[in-house]
Amino acid sequence: MRDKRVVIVGAGPGGLTAGMILARRGFDVTIVEKQDRVGGRNGELKVGDFSFDTGPTFLHQKFTLDEVFSEAGRKTEDYLDLIALDPMTRLSWGDRSMETTTDVDRMAANVAETFPGDEDGYRRFMADHAQKLGVIFPCLQQPYHKLGSYMSKTLMKAVPYVATGKSVVDVLDKYFTNDDLKLAFTFQAKYLGMSPWKCPALFSILSYIEYKYGIYHVQGGLCRISAAMAEVFGEHGGKLRLGTGVKELRFTGNKVTGVLLDDGDLLECDDAVVNADYAHAMANLMNGQSIAPAKLQKKKYSCSAFMLYLGLDKIYRDEPHHHILFADNYLNNVKDIQGERKVSDDMSIYVRNSSVTDPLVAPEGESGIYVLVPTINTRHADDWDRITGEYRDRVLERIEQRTGMKDLRSHIVEERIITPAGWRDELDVFMGATFNLAHTLDQMLYLRPHNRMKGYENLYLVGGGTHPGSGLPTIYESGRISSNLLCESYGMECERVDMAPAFV
Repeated sequence: MRDKRVVIVGAGPGGLTAGMILARRGFDVTIVEKQDRVGGRNGELKVGDFSFDTGPTFLHQKFTLDEVFSEAGRKTEDYLDLIALDPMTRLSWGDRSMETTTDVDRMAANVAETFPGDEDGYRRFMADHAQKLGVIFPCLQQPYHKLGSYMSKTLMKAVPYVATGKSVVDVLDKYFTNDDLKLAFTFQAKYLGMSPWKCPALFSILSYIEYKYGIYHVQGGLCRISAAMAEVFGEHGGKLRLGTGVKELRFTGNKVTGVLLDDGDLLECDDAVVNADYAHAMANLMNGQSIAPAKLQKKKYSCSAFMLYLGLDKIYRDEPHHHILFADNYLNNVKDIQGERKVSDDMSIYVRNSSVTDPLVAPEGESGIYVLVPTINTRHADDWDRITGEYRDRVLERIEQRTGMKDLRSHIVEERIITPAGWRDELDVFMGATFNLAHTLDQMLYLRPHNRMKGYENLYLVGGGTHPGSGLPTIYESGRISSNLLCESYGMECERVDMAPAFV
């Protein structure tokens, strides 16, 4: 297939996954990336001498990463140093905290100590969701670009879990009596940028996957995954062009014939894969076939995130690697975010203190603190230029009050902020919706933008805006699904590497 030219727009995790698989299968693949680094939202952010992950800060469902590396003829462990974290995360509600772990007995004991009487509910949740995941997971491994996909045996088995009006919180009501404890099994909905009171019930599998299979840190940061994928891509002859913006796709009828770059260069192609933010690409890159932003805004989008990347001249060694501080009134906080109009005063905060595990991300004796605050996207805008300084101070004050980092502000030597407006304007994320299109029932499976884009012969989508959705494992899966569809269009049979049965 060396005579078949594929151009991939964007070197995010989906584009890199597709790139290394297609290059290994013999296609002539070029990836063009606007930034001067690979990874997109999974890329490295340098702040002085400190290295941060721009977005995702831990990996779950590691076997999916292992699968796509295997499809590219490589082993993950030859490129990456992954460490299973145990404890995984400290969860804090005011002055009450609980550590999470994959050890069932220890986790049950932690629940019993912090929320007496609910430990049996935890055990029932884990037992029931083992079965639920086994039914749902195969549905996430296949494309839904044809209506006939709904008649597949795998989806038919999953209908009772999928076709329901219940939410993640509704599911957890069956297992837990304490509302705070329910949050320990609902905050994972934020990986989708959604409210657990609105997030479809099937996504209760997210917390199960985390508590069953654990979460991993990559030494040097999760950005190293994208760097490793780029390395594998190059080993298979793939061509990577960084600092190369795309002006538009070129079409003949419903077929992509080339990708026009900002510098005027035209890359002719037999197939194209788009890994840019979905709505941004549809509004800006489709060359006369674009969708009006006003029409795109009618879709449902995730929340955004207010980000702080702090370089410190000390290490808080007694603080956990991951820490989530829940809002005093989490329901109202989530309502503010989902309402898309009010920046909540009572915020929830995620803090990563990875230097307690990883010596590679900061100079010796110093540390990098990553802070994420879920907040509104920019649908109704907000004057972030005006409020950023005040909001930053309130976030840092809450961290100082509710963690052991009592003198945090006095140790900051480097700092970078990304607001929702920054995600939109600097990183080309439509409406600053960091987690892409919302995962509502009317925007899933066949109703989500297809892996082979509807109406086009040779245009494929990867990333959080297509099936299966946002989150690193599902984005890797989107890259594999789209790659397989492209290969099948040339009559190539693709034998899937499937490690999931050993886990699910």
